[in-house]
Amino acid sequence: MNAVTETVAAEPVSGVEIFVPLAKLKKSPRNARKVSHGEAAIEALAASIQHKGLIQNLVVEPEIKEDGTPTGYYLVTAGEGRRLAMLLRAKRKQIKKSEPVRCWLDTANDPSEISLDENVTRTNMHPADEFERFRELADGKGWGAEEIGARFGKTAAVVKQRLRLGAVSPKLLQVYREDGLTLDQLMAFAITEDHARQEQVFAGLHHNREPWIIRRDMTASNVPATDRRALFVGADAYVEAGGNIIRDLFSEDRGGFFEDAGLLDTLAAEKLQGVAEEIQAEGWKWAEAHIDYPHAHGMRRFYPQSVPLSDEDEARLEALSTEHDELAEGYSSYDEMPEDVAARLEAVSDEIDAISEKRSAYDAHVIAHGGAFVVLHHDGSVRVERGFVRLEDEALADPQPEPEAEGDALPPQTVEDEQPEDGDEDVQDVEGDEEPGKPISDSLTRDLSAYRTLALRVALADQIDMALVALTHTLTAQLFYSYAEAGCLEVRPTVTPLGSHADSIEDTPLAARAGEQREAWAERMPRDVADLWGFIVALDDEKRLALLAHCASRTVNALRLPWDRKPRTLQTADRLASALALDVAKDWTPTVDSYFGRVTKAHIVEAVAEGVSEDAARRIADMKKPDMARAAEQLLAGTGWLPAVLRTPQPEGEQPTEGEAIKPQDADEDAYAVAAE
Repeated sequence: MNAVTETVAAEPVSGVEIFVPLAKLKKSPRNARKVSHGEAAIEALAASIQHKGLIQNLVVEPEIKEDGTPTGYYLVTAGEGRRLAMLLRAKRKQIKKSEPVRCWLDTANDPSEISLDENVTRTNMHPADEFERFRELADGKGWGAEEIGARFGKTAAVVKQRLRLGAVSPKLLQVYREDGLTLDQLMAFAITEDHARQEQVFAGLHHNREPWIIRRDMTASNVPATDRRALFVGADAYVEAGGNIIRDLFSEDRGGFFEDAGLLDTLAAEKLQGVAEEIQAEGWKWAEAHIDYPHAHGMRRFYPQSVPLSDEDEARLEALSTEHDELAEGYSSYDEMPEDVAARLEAVSDEIDAISEKRSAYDAHVIAHGGAFVVLHHDGSVRVERGFVRLEDEALADPQPEPEAEGDALPPQTVEDEQPEDGDEDVQDVEGDEEPGKPISDSLTRDLSAYRTLALRVALADQIDMALVALTHTLTAQLFYSYAEAGCLEVRPTVTPLGSHADSIEDTPLAARAGEQREAWAERMPRDVADLWGFIVALDDEKRLALLAHCASRTVNALRLPWDRKPRTLQTADRLASALALDVAKDWTPTVDSYFGRVTKAHIVEAVAEGVSEDAARRIADMKKPDMARAAEQLLAGTGWLPAVLRTPQPEGEQPTEGEAIKPQDADEDAYAVAAE
C-alpha cells in the first residue's frame, strides 16, 4: 500500500484513515493505560506486525500547541503498544523511523474514553481455542515451534506447550471450555497425545482430580527415565530401537517416561545377556541374565578362596606400593597433583588392584560346574554374583566327601543281632555268649548322651570364650552353609527378607553394603563346613566377635506390620538403635518418591516446619500437592530430617517403675506373658 503524506495542518475531517510517519507519533497523555506494556507483550506485537503487518489501525488525534496551531505530531489515543512495537522494529533496523503507519484520525470522541474502551470492551479468546489454532498452524501449514513462535513473539518452549495442549482429546478440551477441568488438570492429561488413554483416565477419575493423580494414572504403564532399566539401556538406544519417550512439558520430568515398557525390558535383557556371555567366557558352566535378582534360586553358593601370590607378583606389588607412596607424598588429592603425576598414580593404583584381586580365586571345580547371575543394580549398573551351583552339580563342584556320621561304618545287623526287648536291654549276659564288638543299645546311648549334654552345658557356661566360639560356629554354619545340623547348639537364626515389605530395597546402596559385608566373610570361610570349627577357633578374639556380630546383625527384625503387633520387640529395637547411635539420615533422604509423594499435604507441611522453619512451611502451605512435594524435597535436602519411624530415640532414662500403667496396645501381650509364666 502506497504511503499518503499528511498535510501539516490539522485534518478537518474526523473518522478518516491517514498514514503518519512513525517518528511523528507520540504517546497521548490521556491514554487510559498508565502501567506500560511488558517487554514480552511488545515482543509479541513486533513479531506479529513483522509477519502479518498492522492488523489494527492506531487511533490518533493531532497534537495542538497552546495557540491552537498543530505541531505536526499525532498523539496515539489507542494503540500505544503497537506504536512501541513499531519503534522496537525500527531499533532493530527492520524499518526506518519514517515508515508510514496506518492510523484512524478521531477528533470527535473523548481520547480518554476511546483508550479506556479499547482496553475494557473486549473478550479474550478462550485458551482452548488458542491451543487448537496453534495446533492447526502446525498441522495445516507444517510450521514448527520456532517458526510459530517467531510469528507470534513467543518462545519455542511456550509454543510447544500450546501445541501439546491443542493435541489433547477434543472431548477433554470441550470439558475444559465448559469449566469441567482446570488448566492444571488439562496440562496433566497432555503428558501424552494418546486420546484413548486420556479419555480412559478421565472416565476413571472420582472426586479427587489433583493433577499429580492424573499424571500418575496417565503414566501408570510407562517407565520413568530414572528407572534402573532406563539408565542401563540409555535413551538413545531405546529411541533407536523404535521406542518413544514421553516428555512432560509442564513440570520437571527428569528425563521423561519410556512409553514402551515391554521394549525397554527386552533391550535391558538383551544387553544383560551380552554381559552374561562375557562372564560365562571366564569358564563358568552357565551365566544367567536377570533384571531382578532371583532370590528363590535355591542353589548352594561357593565363594573364592585365598590364593598365595607368586613371587613375581609379590615383588611387583611391593614395588608398586613403594612407587604409589612416593607419588602421593605431599598431596592430599588428585586435584593438587600435576597431570602427569596424577595419571601415573592412577595407573599404579589400577595395577595394584589387579594384582590384589589374584589373592582370591574360585576353585576350578566350582567354575567348571557352577555359574553366575548377572542382574541390575539400583543405579542401572551391572551386578555380577558368581559361585552358584545347581543341585545336580554339587557333587562335581564339591568332590570332598562329607564327614561320615558316627557309627555309619558299622556292619548292618542281622536277624541274630536283634536287641533285647524293652526292659531287658541293661541285663548283662553272665554266660558271656554275646558276640564281641556288638554296639550298645539305643536306649543306653540316649541315656549316656543326655548325661554328656548336661555336662557340656555346665562346662560351656563356665567358659565364656568357648561359648562365643560355639555360638559363632552354630550361627555361621547355618547362615553361610545352610547346614542346620553342623552345630550342636539349638540356636536357629531367622533372616526375614525385606523385599516383600519395601519395593526395590534390595537394590539400594545400603543393601549393597550389607551384601559386601557378607561376601567379605564368605570369601574367607573354609570350603567345607567340617573345617569351620577350626577356622573360628583360629580367629583372634576381635575377628571372632566381628563374625558373631555379623551373624547376629542378619537376624535383626524391626519391621512394623499392621498384622503383627509386637510392642516389646519394637521397644527393644528402639533401645538397640539408641545404643548404636543409629543415624538413618546417612543413607536415606526424603524425596518425592521415597516420602513426600506418599503422604498428605499436612504431613509435608509438618516435615518442613520441623526440618526447616515455620515460615518455610507457611510459604508452601497453599501450593498444590506435586509442587509442595518437590519444594519440600529441595528445602529438606541436607537437613538430616527424618520421619518419626526412622528416628532414633534418645537414650532412655530410668526404667518405668513397678506399678506404672501399661499402654493399651500392650495389654494383650502382657496378659499372655503372665499366663505363660
